[in-house]
Amino acid sequence: MINLFIGYDPREAVAYHVCANSVIRHASVPVAFTPLALKGLQGYAETHTDGSNQFIYSRFLLPHLMGYKGWAIFVDGDMLFRDDIARLWALRDDSKAVMCVHHDYKTKMETKYLGAKNQNYPRKNWSSVVLWNCGHPANAGVTPECVMAATGAQLHRFTWLSDDLIGEIPKVWNWLPDEFGPNKEAKLLHWTLGTPCFHEFAHAPMAEEWHREKLLTDYSLQRVIDGPFEGEEGYEAAQMAAE
Repeated sequence: MINLFIGYDPREAVAYHVCANSVIRHASVPVAFTPLALKGLQGYAETHTDGSNQFIYSRFLLPHLMGYKGWAIFVDGDMLFRDDIARLWALRDDSKAVMCVHHDYKTKMETKYLGAKNQNYPRKNWSSVVLWNCGHPANAGVTPECVMAATGAQLHRFTWLSDDLIGEIPKVWNWLPDEFGPNKEAKLLHWTLGTPCFHEFAHAPMAEEWHREKLLTDYSLQRVIDGPFEGEEGYEAAQMAAE
C-alpha cells in the first residue's frame, strides 16, 4: 500500500481529482489517497500569510500525519501521472530523510495563477514532489508547532536536514512543462505556473494531456440505445474521443 497525500485547494478542486485519476489509471499496486485539505487538519492552524495555495506549508506535516512511521509521498495537486506510481515508490532509500527532484532553474514568469507572486529562490519546487521517510530520526522534530513557526525558506529548503539526507530522484518525476517545455519521457507533469483548468494556462505545454485526463475523470458509462459509447466498449470509445 502506497500512502499518497495530494495537495487540495478548493479554488481548484478539479486539479486534485484529475491528479488522483491519473494515479489510479496507471497504478499497479493499491494506493491510499489523502487530500491534504486545511479544513481536515485538526491541531494545525495556518499561520503563514504568503503562498499561492492552501497546502504550501501543510505538506510538511506528513511525518506527523503518518505517526512518524513508514514512508509516504506528497505531490502538489497541479500534477498528472503518466507512469505507474509504484516506479516512484521503488526509488525509496532508507538512508535518506526525504527524496525529491533537485531543481535548479529560474522561472519565466513573475506572476502565476490567480495573480500569485512567483519568486525565484534556492531549491525552488523541491518540495512539490517528496518521498518522505517519516520514521527517519531527522524528521522527528517536524511537528505541527514547528511547521507553524517556521518560515517558508526554512521549510521549502529542508533546512533541518543536512544535504546528504536529501536524496535525489530523476527530473522526469517532477517535470515542469510550462517552464522547461514538452517532454515525452516525463513520468509526472507539474504545471507549476497554473493548472490548465485556469483559462490563462489552458494551452500551456502538454496541457492537452491534462484536459484528456479531465474527460476521463468525468466519464461514466451510460446505457443508450443509439450512441457512440454504448456497451462494454464505452470506456475505450470515450478514451479515443478524448484523444
